[in-house]
Amino acid sequence: MKVLFVIQGEGRGHFTQAIALKYMLEANGHEVVRVLVGKSPTRQLPNFFSEKVTVPTRVFSSPNFLPSAHNKKVNVLRTISYNISNLGHYMKSLRIVRREIDKSGADIVINFYELITGLVYTLYKPKVKMIAIAHQYIFLHSKFKFPGSKAAEFRTLNFFSLLTSRNAVKRLALSFYTLPPDPKWRIEVVPPLLRKEVLELESVEGDYLHGYMLNSGFSEEIIEWHNEHPDIPIHFFWDKKDVPDTLKIDDNLSFHRLNDRLFIEYMAGCRGYATTAGFESVCEALYLQKPVMMVPTHIEQECNAFDAKNVKAGFSSRKFNLSALLDYIPSYQPNETFRKWVGEADKKILAALNLN
Repeated sequence: MKVLFVIQGEGRGHFTQAIALKYMLEANGHEVVRVLVGKSPTRQLPNFFSEKVTVPTRVFSSPNFLPSAHNKKVNVLRTISYNISNLGHYMKSLRIVRREIDKSGADIVINFYELITGLVYTLYKPKVKMIAIAHQYIFLHSKFKFPGSKAAEFRTLNFFSLLTSRNAVKRLALSFYTLPPDPKWRIEVVPPLLRKEVLELESVEGDYLHGYMLNSGFSEEIIEWHNEHPDIPIHFFWDKKDVPDTLKIDDNLSFHRLNDRLFIEYMAGCRGYATTAGFESVCEALYLQKPVMMVPTHIEQECNAFDAKNVKAGFSSRKFNLSALLDYIPSYQPNETFRKWVGEADKKILAALNLN
């Protein structure tokens, strides 16, 4: 079967999920014939993705969240204004994605949470069936209950998720745990898509802290904490432009550009992991039995952090105060049930895609 991927290019999670699924499909006799990536000018296509996905890839403009002036949290007004001003580019993207689907010869489109794809299937209704796959679809599930303090934001997130998957024949919800199907939203719950490189790593406890920040403005907090604790080694990853692959502040603090292999190697050997609460890297930490501190930047990541705390992956924080992570590490208990769940990924996902 021939497959076309469309990927939302925010952060690293959808990219690593796509790599893992590509390998899974190819190992079972299927072919990914084309990859489309929607992204804003503030993001770059990671080198590790271009190296791993060796099929023709096209990038198009897509709506995205924009950070505040300090490049930390999401700025809602700035995001709305920016996306309205770029409506012309997004209309062009609709036509690009529609044409690419029509000429690809694909038997199925797999959409990794890209809004433009959902709009294409709403407006043009391509004949090729689409399956949507993302962690965010678990928030639509009738069994998922998010605290009511941000109910309006939660409903907005779910409305966005529905738009990304409009007219999908099925929604695959990547999840920390198993749940029964939810027929109302055509949801099937499946294990996370972790790459074989992660599954094959040996986890050891090193002497350093590891981290990833979606928005580079958080580096100020990391540097401030480091200045007060200069003896603790720290390795953080970001996707900041116009900096070296490794920006070494001193012997014990380095910021690295996103690098596929280096990131997971640092994950396997760290004492603990600090992150802006993206689903994929939390799963990697949970699988490698690393305690996690999560600093959400918007409602989606707050939901991720809430869900991750329920499976005892770690805890939430309002800022990158790494002292809290060091205090948490001695009480951390590995989740063996999660590792077994991840081991069922190939069987569960291929069955859900009707490709096994």
